[in-house]
Amino acid sequence: MLCPVASMSTLWLLEALAKNLPRFPTAVLCLHPRVPAVVQLLLLMNARVVTARERIPTKAEVGAQAATEPKFPATRLALQNFDMTYSVQFEDLWPSIRVSLLSEQKYGALVNNFAAWDHVSAELEQLSARDFVNEAISHREREPESGQTAVPSPASLACSPNLRCFTFPRGDVSRFPPARLGSLGVMDYYLMDAASLLPVLALGLQPGDTVLDLCAAPGGKTLALLQTGCCRNLAANDLSTSRTGRLQKVLYSYVPQDIRERNRVRVTSWDGRKWGELEGDTYDRVLVDVPCTVDRHSLHEEENNIFQRSRKKERQMLPMLQMQLLAAGLLATKPGGHVVYSTCSLSHLQNEYVVQGTVEFLANQYSIHVQVEDLTHFRKLFMDTFFFFPSCQVGELVIPNLMANFGPMYFCKMCRLT
Repeated sequence: MLCPVASMSTLWLLEALAKNLPRFPTAVLCLHPRVPAVVQLLLLMNARVVTARERIPTKAEVGAQAATEPKFPATRLALQNFDMTYSVQFEDLWPSIRVSLLSEQKYGALVNNFAAWDHVSAELEQLSARDFVNEAISHREREPESGQTAVPSPASLACSPNLRCFTFPRGDVSRFPPARLGSLGVMDYYLMDAASLLPVLALGLQPGDTVLDLCAAPGGKTLALLQTGCCRNLAANDLSTSRTGRLQKVLYSYVPQDIRERNRVRVTSWDGRKWGELEGDTYDRVLVDVPCTVDRHSLHEEENNIFQRSRKKERQMLPMLQMQLLAAGLLATKPGGHVVYSTCSLSHLQNEYVVQGTVEFLANQYSIHVQVEDLTHFRKLFMDTFFFFPSCQVGELVIPNLMANFGPMYFCKMCRLT
């Protein structure tokens, strides 16, 4: 039985297993030497040992069991899940991350460059907030003069330009006032988790780039991409039409109409998994900010919570969906172009293992070679603002901390070589 399965590509194998989990003894598959490591890890999320005495329960038995199960809210189920998985993944760090996730989130104010940005920046400075982006970049530019260690090559070091985001210092839990309509007819700033700006900064946009935001809604990162002033064309896509509606509202509130037209912003609601077929080898820069368990939201909000019992299958299949979206984003990128993959989850199954599995899949299935870039310098650049997990296999992960309660935010930069 196992030989035909083991010869499939990683994604095909995952699909086959998802359809046939009752038929395959999971414990056997996890130990079989010809099953790829990434598949074994995904299987372990839902692993159970199938014994000879087990049988498939009848519908009546399933219904009776469901009727007697306690009805826990999705937020409690999320916390139980995180306690089981993250206590193993993060060990001694988990209690600190846990209490931070359950506490009030900290925000940053992304200055709208299409408003009177200098005036807005001055007002934010009067609140004792600081522009963490330009402060970090200015510090980096002074480093070589002070005799510090050599920095990586300019290509890997480049941050997307023209972004201004203000945060309060570590330990300061002040809140920004709500954004308001400015004198130029657009909103002054956009409140967001400041860690959400890091994937856009890491993408390293250059003037004249063609850019794809594959999973764009609700629109904070799309807005940040436009703030750089580098997008010759920007495609902003999200499968959900209701979510693209929210994206359109953000664009209308923050970006003047002539700028939207000049940047040729195209908003679509296509299946992102098929983008490689629709527009292969097209874009200089691609952001793949995938659907995930949205860890902080899952602990605080019942509405649209992926830990609802009715969404169990959807949650189990998230790594498969994430791999498909990342593969599509890389296929849509020109050879020599860059992709940033990001989530707001702590799960290594949704982060490092998705990246590694997708790179392996593209090499085996398409003979496309992808280089994962080292972002250690990026972590050092912004370590005064965020707390980073020190042991990611690939990419970087911002972990929540009471002194700087941003994140979680995982991001990994890749270059498509062929």
